[in-house]
Amino acid sequence: MAYQVTARKWRPQKFNEVVGQEHITETLKNSLRKNRIAHAYIFTGPRGVGKTTTARILAKALNCLNPVDYEPCNQCQMCKAINEVQSMDIIEIDAATNRGIDEVRTLRESVKYAPTLGKYKVYIIDEVHMLTTESFNAFLKTLEEPPSHTIFIFATTDIHKVPPTIISRCQRFDFRRLQIDTIKEQLKKIADEEKIKIDDKALTIIAKKADGAMRDAQSYFDQVIAFCGEQVDSDMASKILNLIDEETYFKISDAISSKNFQVVFDTIKTIYQNGWDFTDFLDGLIEHFRNILTVVLTNKTTQIECAEIYKPEYLRTSKEFSKGDLLRILKFLSKAQQELKFSNNQKLKIEIILSHLIGLEKSATISEIISAIESGNSSFIDEEPIKKKSVDKVSEPKSYVSNYQPERKVPSVNKKSTVTDNTFDSKPLSVSDSSKTNLDEIVEKWKFFVDEISKEKGFMLGPIFNKVYPSEMEGTKIFLNNTEPGFLETITLHQDYLEKKSLSIFGKKLQFLEKNAGINLKSQNQSKSDKSTYSDPFEKIIIEELGGREIS
Repeated sequence: MAYQVTARKWRPQKFNEVVGQEHITETLKNSLRKNRIAHAYIFTGPRGVGKTTTARILAKALNCLNPVDYEPCNQCQMCKAINEVQSMDIIEIDAATNRGIDEVRTLRESVKYAPTLGKYKVYIIDEVHMLTTESFNAFLKTLEEPPSHTIFIFATTDIHKVPPTIISRCQRFDFRRLQIDTIKEQLKKIADEEKIKIDDKALTIIAKKADGAMRDAQSYFDQVIAFCGEQVDSDMASKILNLIDEETYFKISDAISSKNFQVVFDTIKTIYQNGWDFTDFLDGLIEHFRNILTVVLTNKTTQIECAEIYKPEYLRTSKEFSKGDLLRILKFLSKAQQELKFSNNQKLKIEIILSHLIGLEKSATISEIISAIESGNSSFIDEEPIKKKSVDKVSEPKSYVSNYQPERKVPSVNKKSTVTDNTFDSKPLSVSDSSKTNLDEIVEKWKFFVDEISKEKGFMLGPIFNKVYPSEMEGTKIFLNNTEPGFLETITLHQDYLEKKSLSIFGKKLQFLEKNAGINLKSQNQSKSDKSTYSDPFEKIIIEELGGREIS
């Protein structure tokens, strides 16, 4: 017997032999069991997933003389004639070459004749979307009300090209793209029957290359066997199919952890010498980091599609990356993927992309940083380690009046809040215990206090505070000498700012008052706001919400 390719030799002959489409085959068997047979079906889905094969099995099941559990027996006269493409009652039409209105008119004329031997005359029209608009229109009436002995089965890979008027007259079945494990299982079964030795890694390579199509996988399987013989080697399979090995991607992820930039140029050299496509490489790298992210999130390898020998590697690699790092990497690679398509020099572009990728520093969430600070862990801080301190006590520096040198700030964190008390750029004077703050300390730090507010609020507060100085202190009240006209009005507008600034420098929220007047504006406004009634409804809003005051 002449040699047959695997796709033809192992074509399913029964419903239960069709893999990956159980939702369709079971529905068709139930329709046969209950005698609810439609006059028209339309099968849609990707290439090589079993549309035409299922149509032929359905045609055999409808005309089989001795069905077994509503499956064709493949032994009777009708089944043998259909398998050998000799039946006059099963007409297969290729719409790509018979797409004109004349062919449709011929089909309409033949529909009226009864089947010769079988119970039904079945028309299988493949690639039905290739018919012209005129052909579809001429076909509408026949498709809607065909003779009782006629059944139409359409198959298409582009359902959106089929007019809705045609689809509405058919029962639609959507075929799925096959999973890698499903393809591997079928190929392993074929290899065992054919006495071919092939490992899981080689099967994974073929299944990935097939991209969900069983027919493509069987074609690649034949190609690999023709090259390797009865002993299939995964390296040879990868070479003949021109696929990038998974180990190449693990080298990149390991290089990110170790910051080994040399791997970039070694990898690019390997890709260039093997003739691999840079776009395919980047697509595979994105899938690689997606697999790592899946393992990090689920702590399992069941959700990734790879050879079994690589699953322990993914578990190992997942410990080197955090969720935040992987999301940043995937976002970066997705953007780089678009840029690579429009690059004139893809080799140089991919080198830059990988160099940037390896140069990315690890990130940490705010919650992780706060947790590290509270626990005394300095791994997130490049400067001197942060020691755990209470909110109210921080070490005090020597002097900041004459010899102040700006430094990088290490914020103090309140356990009850993730917001620091001080958000200024320059390092503030350290806060002493509030009970020890006295007038001498205020005077000592006054120059720095004035310099700070002059930098930040120079236009409004600088001219006033440069001409005043503290003379007395009572609790949190600071009485100032030589106050300028409009002093009270100005500090009222900036009361919140001055309180925060005095807290960061002096250790407590201070109230600045004119010595002679001795008026605490904030207390005055508070007493006013305590009134139950106001003469004007806007007066309450201005005083209580906008910080205004009543002028006598």
